[in-house]
Amino acid sequence: MEIQKRKIVIIGAGHVGSHAGYALISQGLCEEIVYIDTDTKKAAAQALDLFDATVYLPKRCIVRAGDYTDAKDADLMVVAAGPLPDMNKGQTRMDTLSETIAIIKEVTENIRTSGFEGIILNISNPADVVTHYIQHTLHYPAEKILSTSTTLDSARLRRAISEAIGIDQKSISAYALGEHGESQMAAWSAVTIGGKPLAQLQKEKPEVYGVLDLKAIAAEGKAGGWHVLAGKGSTEFGIGAAIAEVVRAIFGDENRILPVSTLLTGQYRETDVYASVPCVLNRHGVAQVVELALTEEEFEEFHKSCQTMKENFDLALTF
Repeated sequence: MEIQKRKIVIIGAGHVGSHAGYALISQGLCEEIVYIDTDTKKAAAQALDLFDATVYLPKRCIVRAGDYTDAKDADLMVVAAGPLPDMNKGQTRMDTLSETIAIIKEVTENIRTSGFEGIILNISNPADVVTHYIQHTLHYPAEKILSTSTTLDSARLRRAISEAIGIDQKSISAYALGEHGESQMAAWSAVTIGGKPLAQLQKEKPEVYGVLDLKAIAAEGKAGGWHVLAGKGSTEFGIGAAIAEVVRAIFGDENRILPVSTLLTGQYRETDVYASVPCVLNRHGVAQVVELALTEEEFEEFHKSCQTMKENFDLALTF
């Protein structure tokens, strides 16, 4: 019996790509990582730095720089190429769309000719629109290309709720849905704390839960990434952990539910749009979309977010 090695290719050796790699090797999720970047010197340096770290990590992983020929036998590809929004210019993630698509055009052509047939995990922003663009351009099976999208935003929402109520975030279940960006919405009707629905707790303990400013909490969750970006210029650790969580669910064939961006084909009353919703993840990628019982107001918020992404996807096709 041949023992299989799990191989991941990371496109982009910048802040996000390098921290994604460290999260993956520190958690022992693969046996080989190959970095591909137009800046070959940087890719080689990041790979060497990470490979040195594995000496003191629990599990060995080969980390090296390479090119797209290395993608042919890879199991998973992380796309982490593109510019960060310039906060000094007031840019949002969506404002970087034209710059990112210019880079992604070259990436997709290289993927096409590489022979890669594994799972693509895109984190290049605007994440949902770019993931749809890659899937559309490559005619790739939709279940095999996804984005972490609001995996990280949902963690930020849980943190914001935790700070408001004084209960650890790991005891809170909450989803940010839609766009990994400004139009995302919080599915408050699906929030539970210690297994109890928030709506029930608001009735039982109105002095604690009934006085919560849900709009302010949702806004704080949404602003989490901007706080980090403003303070140090890039987000790294949170997205690295989110990537590792998604990869673990896929490589472990866990059938675990996480909020990721996938192509909707009628779910949540939406079609032909990549949006972040709870999905069952296993070795095939997105195995199933889990449909939450949203309120009509929440459906309207979700629809507005999807409309934003549809419009920008159409725009991306014109570049």
